[in-house]
Amino acid sequence: MLVLGIESTCDETSCSVVRDGKEILSNVVSSQIELHREFGGVVPELACRLHIDKIIPVLDESLKVANVTLDDIDLIAVANAPGLIGALLIGVNAAKALALATGKPLVGVNHIEAHLYAAVMGEEIPFPALGVVLSGGHTSLVIMDGVGQYREVSHTVDDAIGEAFDKVAKVMGLPYPGGPEIEKLALKGDATRFAFKAGKVKDAPLNFSFSGLKTSVLYTVKGPRASQKSPIIISEEDKADVAASFQEAAFSDIAKKVKIAAKEQNCKSIILGGGVTNNKYLRKVLAERCQNLPLYWPAPALTLDNGAMIAGLGYHRFLLDGGSEPHKLEVSTQAAWS
Repeated sequence: MLVLGIESTCDETSCSVVRDGKEILSNVVSSQIELHREFGGVVPELACRLHIDKIIPVLDESLKVANVTLDDIDLIAVANAPGLIGALLIGVNAAKALALATGKPLVGVNHIEAHLYAAVMGEEIPFPALGVVLSGGHTSLVIMDGVGQYREVSHTVDDAIGEAFDKVAKVMGLPYPGGPEIEKLALKGDATRFAFKAGKVKDAPLNFSFSGLKTSVLYTVKGPRASQKSPIIISEEDKADVAASFQEAAFSDIAKKVKIAAKEQNCKSIILGGGVTNNKYLRKVLAERCQNLPLYWPAPALTLDNGAMIAGLGYHRFLLDGGSEPHKLEVSTQAAWS
C-alpha cells in the first residue's frame, strides 16, 4: 500500500510517500527556521502563511521523488493533532481536498505518536516498550503495548525539554533554534562546573519540571534576581560551562526517570522520538545509563516533524481503525494518549 503523508503541525511543511508503513520512497521537508530565527521562536501567523505557499510545491516534489502519481496513491494520511491550530488546518484541508478529488481513503494521525513510530519504522520491536517523547512542545513517558496502544506514565508540568533548551539559549544570547546551539557550545564546557538540577514534582516523581532549572541558568548568567532583559555578566568560557552543566542536568534527569519507569513497568525496549533526540550527548547519556535494554532512535532525518512518520503510522492507523470521511476529520491539540 502506498501512503501519502502530510505534515504541517508547526514550522515544517512536509509530504512523503511510504510503502506498507516502512519503505520511504520520498520525504520532502520545507523548513521555516530561517524565517523564524530573527524572532527567536515560531510566529504562528507567519508559519501558516508559509505553509499555504509551500504545501502544493512540497506535495508535487514528494510525488516526483517517489516516481509516482496521485493515481498510484492508496491512502492519504495527515497530521491532525497536536500543533498550531492554523497550521494544522492547512495540512488537514489540503488532505481533505485531495481525498474528495481522488476518492482515496483518508486517515488522521497524531504527530506525537508518529514521532515514536519514526524510531521503529520497519523494525520488529519487543513490547511492552517505554516510549520517550522529547520535543519542543512535549516531554512524556508512555508505555507502548503495541502500535496504537499507550498508557501515559509521566509528562512535563511546565516547560517541555526542547522549549527549555530554546529559552536557555535565548538567555545566553544564542540564536534560535537553541537546542543545536547549546549542544555545540557545551562541547567546549565543563559539565561539572555548575550544580544545576531539574525540579522535583511532589506526589509525581516521574513527572518532569524544567522551569526551575531554566531560572537557575538565568541567575547564573545574568545575576541574582535578574530578568530576561538584564545584561549577561559572565565570560564566553563561563557560558560554555553553563551550557554543558545545563545539558548534563536536563539529560541526567531524563535518563534517571527513563530507567526507573522502564524497570517499574517491565519494559523490554525503549523507543525515543522528537527533535531533541538528535542531540548526541543525550544519546550518549542514555546509552551509558540504560544499558540493560535496547534503545531505538529515529534516523536524523526523522527526528524533526516530517511526512514519512505520518505516512508510516497512517498505514497502521488505517489497518487498525479504518479511514475517516473527509468532512468528519477534525484538528485537535490533544496528545495520542490524552
